Amino acid sequence: MQDKYLPAEVEESARQHWQAIDAYRVDEHAVGPDGKEKPKFYACSMLPYPSGKLHMGHVRNYTINDVMARYLRMNGHNVLMPMGWDAFGMPAENAAINNRVAPAAWTYDNIAYMKKQMASMGLAIDWSREVATCDPNYYRWNQWLFLKMLEKGIAYRKTGTVNWDPVDQTVLANEQVIDGRGWRSGAVVEKREIPMYYLGITQYAEELLGELEGLGWPERVKVMQQNWIGKSEGVRFAFPHAIVGDDGELIGGGKLYVFTTRADTIMGVTFCAVAAEHPLATHAASTNPELAAFIDECKRGSVMEADMATMEKKGMPTGLKVVHPLTGEPVDVWVGNYVLMTYGDGAVMGVPAHDERDFAFARKYGLPIKQVIDVKGQPFSTEAWQDWYADKEHGRCIHSGHYDGLHHRAAVDAIAADLAAKGLGEKKVTWRLRDWGISRQRYWGTPIPLIHCDSCGVVPVPEKDLPVVLPEDLVPDGSGNPLAKDPRFLECTCPSCGKPARRETDTMDTFIDSCWYYMRYTCPDADTMVDARNDYWMPMDQYIGGIEHAILHLLYARFWTKVMRDLGLVKFGEPFTNLLTQGMVLNETYYREDANGKKHWFNPADVDVRTDERGRPVGATLKADGQPVEIGGVEKMSKSKNNGIDPQALIDQYGADTARLFTMFAAPPEQQLEWSSSGVEGASRFLRRVWAYGQANAEAIRAAGAGGETVDADRALRRDVHGVLRQANYDYQRIQYNTVVSAAMKMLNALEDAKSASPAARREGFGILLRVLYPVVPHITHVLWQELGYAAAHGDLLDAPWPQVDEAALVQSEIELVLQVNGKVRGSLTVPADADRAAIEAMAAASETVAKFAAGAAPKKIVVVPGRLVNVVI
Repeated sequence: MQDKYLPAEVEESARQHWQAIDAYRVDEHAVGPDGKEKPKFYACSMLPYPSGKLHMGHVRNYTINDVMARYLRMNGHNVLMPMGWDAFGMPAENAAINNRVAPAAWTYDNIAYMKKQMASMGLAIDWSREVATCDPNYYRWNQWLFLKMLEKGIAYRKTGTVNWDPVDQTVLANEQVIDGRGWRSGAVVEKREIPMYYLGITQYAEELLGELEGLGWPERVKVMQQNWIGKSEGVRFAFPHAIVGDDGELIGGGKLYVFTTRADTIMGVTFCAVAAEHPLATHAASTNPELAAFIDECKRGSVMEADMATMEKKGMPTGLKVVHPLTGEPVDVWVGNYVLMTYGDGAVMGVPAHDERDFAFARKYGLPIKQVIDVKGQPFSTEAWQDWYADKEHGRCIHSGHYDGLHHRAAVDAIAADLAAKGLGEKKVTWRLRDWGISRQRYWGTPIPLIHCDSCGVVPVPEKDLPVVLPEDLVPDGSGNPLAKDPRFLECTCPSCGKPARRETDTMDTFIDSCWYYMRYTCPDADTMVDARNDYWMPMDQYIGGIEHAILHLLYARFWTKVMRDLGLVKFGEPFTNLLTQGMVLNETYYREDANGKKHWFNPADVDVRTDERGRPVGATLKADGQPVEIGGVEKMSKSKNNGIDPQALIDQYGADTARLFTMFAAPPEQQLEWSSSGVEGASRFLRRVWAYGQANAEAIRAAGAGGETVDADRALRRDVHGVLRQANYDYQRIQYNTVVSAAMKMLNALEDAKSASPAARREGFGILLRVLYPVVPHITHVLWQELGYAAAHGDLLDAPWPQVDEAALVQSEIELVLQVNGKVRGSLTVPADADRAAIEAMAAASETVAKFAAGAAPKKIVVVPGRLVNVVI
């Protein structure tokens, strides 16, 4: 074997071997050496968008998955680790516009490059199951299931409010609206009512909420989904009014409906607020230009609840009044920019004394604040909000007539009953979750399989004509959906009447593509959406991905699975048994600010940092010009902050095993990982030490394989190695790979220190080390395993049996106790492990150390703390 560790040669050799034997192809119902079927384990990382290059977040995610897969395979499992590409979406369209190329060409080129990068990482991926969501063989089943949902009433068409970019001629997601303008065109965004297709996820709300508890998911992810689903028990009631519309009819039947979970505060209502799109707002604006202008401003704002929570709350009175349903008093109606027409009835009651948002709104506009809940011993003031104002656990009603003295639950019950008696309200369960609007006015996505016929209306594409294939040669120019301008796609024949018709040009939300790709991995060549192979692998045993997908992707995948179950396609209702959300990769940031206050970010590799005597940064300069730059702190690696590390450059310099080792060792998988160049160098040094030990002991290890035997002098080494192996096994099982690496480092230290150990002991210890390290750094361990003769005895490292802890090796014949004289540590005392107290006292009294400090005096007392110390009192 080579004297020096050369990562590029070592890793190429290992990859060629794995490729030659098709090492990672997995079949269902695999049988082990004992003739019994292996237990299956499906471990899957969330599929990447083919952006062109892997980033360090990808490296960390996929290495975690790879370590798990390799460890479980060695422990006798039939492990599936597939990979695919979330290939539709706006980034490809943007690249197409910028580079004047078709999104398909850009996407396929990126897939090819990223696949090469994954190969260089040594990932144990079964590429025979590769899926790209832009492949018609894949998205035909998106279309097929959509049509099945249409038949069942789960999919439907209705008019919805969207963000419309008048320049790009497309609907924008909320996050693509920045300060009321389209993120790409800069045009003022309009709110439009357009026909859209929806999936009835709310039909599954109760089940989606109830089944969270049984999942092996991080608690914070389950809480995030619970909050998104948002089950609320409260009262829906109406404020009567006599406001007549242009048609001579009472608007809303003379009732302004709201929903509240705090009906106990109803006597504190001092205003109502409605959404900009509410009929009352529209009516009031028809004769109030100032209000009309404000409503237009509101319509240009976000419709995301997350934005509503942080945005400045603005309002304007309509001049309209409604009637309090219990007191009969008039209540002013305002338009509020924080009220969404798409949630509830598009109106809220304002109780400033007991809702923090309403309190701020009332203070801003000088509206009355009326206390109706009291907590004993707490003084109320309208000057500043206090958290107890919203306390429903300890509060009692006051200033509320015959409800005074009632606690929250009793007050809600009584008020709900009185509202019901008046025909103005009832108890109700509401959900924050809304049906999923899947229509996108964009090109690069799954075509919605519908046809528009002037005679027949909207007609589903017959199943035999699926897939509706997306043309891949179109080049978007930013002026709307190119499908609407392509007669090859647009023009068709109505399947019902045979007359000329046109295809639907909307495409599906790309979340559709990621709803079920993990099932297609199990049967990528199936003639149906899924087949029996899916029943073997699913539900998935371990899903791995970023916390940013904790809500929508996971929720939509759960919904999609339940629909497939109800259609008889699968036998399970939850797709992911366990979930691991890996922490983000962080790095330092550096910038300069220009005269306009804009920050220009510099990559850490281009910056020299000065540190103090404790290694803390005190300043930085740009290498290119030697001038100072500001230290921006540690943040998530991102293009916007220019603080990313190119994984390929890292692999080229140090090798994939070093990159893998560092990302596993630097932090537990679920925690944030702070990048460290010195940490990477340390990982490289450790692998060089592993290679050097194998090279230095190669002859002895090979010879021991021919019949060497363990001798008594090896007991300490075997005890150390097997003790660390026990800890490593535990850490593998709990997915704490940072401490697995730490255990391997301890093993190497023990081997290096045991210079007098026999060849047999060194062979055994190093063989255990290679197997413990292998899932983390498969290339170097594979080559050493082959070179040192382990493969001849135990087979390929891929499937070598996992080392077992030898309990006998952990039994100590002797133990070392701390030796104290008059309470001060003076040395140590080695005693038989089974020595009783009297024997330990005798050995302590007779020791040379005690004799030295006793100066001839006899011990007055000897104190023994079993397993720890002995103290001789002179």
